[in-house]
Amino acid sequence: MGPPPREDRMDTALERVRAKVASQKQALPALYGDVDFDLTPERFTDDPKTSVAPRLAHAKLDPDKLALIKAYTLLGDVVADAYAALMPKYGFRPLIQMLTTACDQGIAAVPDAPPELAAFIADMERIPDWLDMDMVREGQKLDRNAAANLGPFAIRGAFIATFMNKYAALPMALTGTLSNDTAARRVNETATFFTTTLLPGSLERHGAGFKAAAMVRLMHSMVRFNALKRSNLWDVGVYGIPIPQVDQMPAGLIPIFLMSYKIVATGRTVFTPEERARVELARYRCFLLGLPEDLLADTPQGVVDTMNARSATLRAGFDDATCGELVRATLNAYLPPNERPENKLFDKVERGFAKVFFLKNFLNGDRAAARRMGVEIGPRDFMLFGLVALLVSSQLAAYRLARNVPGVADLADRRLVTRLKKQLARYGHAEFTSDAEQYRPAPGAKAAA
Repeated sequence: MGPPPREDRMDTALERVRAKVASQKQALPALYGDVDFDLTPERFTDDPKTSVAPRLAHAKLDPDKLALIKAYTLLGDVVADAYAALMPKYGFRPLIQMLTTACDQGIAAVPDAPPELAAFIADMERIPDWLDMDMVREGQKLDRNAAANLGPFAIRGAFIATFMNKYAALPMALTGTLSNDTAARRVNETATFFTTTLLPGSLERHGAGFKAAAMVRLMHSMVRFNALKRSNLWDVGVYGIPIPQVDQMPAGLIPIFLMSYKIVATGRTVFTPEERARVELARYRCFLLGLPEDLLADTPQGVVDTMNARSATLRAGFDDATCGELVRATLNAYLPPNERPENKLFDKVERGFAKVFFLKNFLNGDRAAARRMGVEIGPRDFMLFGLVALLVSSQLAAYRLARNVPGVADLADRRLVTRLKKQLARYGHAEFTSDAEQYRPAPGAKAAA
């Protein structure tokens, strides 16, 4: 007998996801007891014309994939949420300390470890059937080039992508990211996470990347807890669950999405070995962050279909008091660790690059729209963008060539690792925390009923 028909497999997968969504109410009544998981939040739309990607209005979208995305819009992170829900009992600092110890030394090293922590660590230690760590390690080597050469200039612009929709951006506004100082810390923490996961051995069980993923995962769950239980600004009927699984896809997989779009456009249906290694790295990193495997496609078309389904069902909405303030705070933030002359020069260059990157990638080159948001982009910014693009392109090409030269490849890789470690020192210590005491009202946000 062959495998069951695709329709039956999708029905089974959808039923499983819906059951997991509904189980949140029984598993975590203190957090989700008041949530109606049968509702369809305002953020979800079944009309692509009203979505963030109206270009998909006439596209052929997979109805099964759309239904799956809708279900995951109401799913948090069952095991990490259960641990975060212990904040009233332990306090958020002790939860972080226990998680740090469990990552570094194992769950047995935590005195009187709560079962929720044990379940959290066990979920991260689980080895998915598809995981090939040799391929993940190769993906790390490949991605080190872009991270070392392009990363310091692109991270601010890429971070802004999460602020262009009011339904997805509100959690960041609630956590106080509307201030320049907090925005700088969040940008540097994001850079720290992705850079850390590219270091040799970092994604092994006791590696720094594994630990960073656990901390980010807990931070997201703390945001969910604080938004739902300690803020009167979160309306589930409008925004759904804070930081649902579908909102974590773009940040974790955006390079893979962009690569897959290009591959599909050329008519190819499979990844090359190097592309596959980069995909598997991204998939495993997202797996450690708690993303369901249903959202981690492993073919170019599957990746495109998943992203299109998410884009076609996220309702468009830009609230200047939330989205605009987040964009401005991020673009105005001073990222370097101090104000030494070389750092002040880097800030000017990087900020100019980030503005044009933002203009080209998120505003379709509309400078008038940027001005309406309070973002002024002048000739000097375009000049800086061009200079950085030329420099970075030459460095990327040089390291790509070095990969194919025996005796030089290992030397070049060690050089990239050294540069990444220096970048981590510049980014500073990442706490990956979400303290409700630092939360501030989000202007224009609708109060919960």
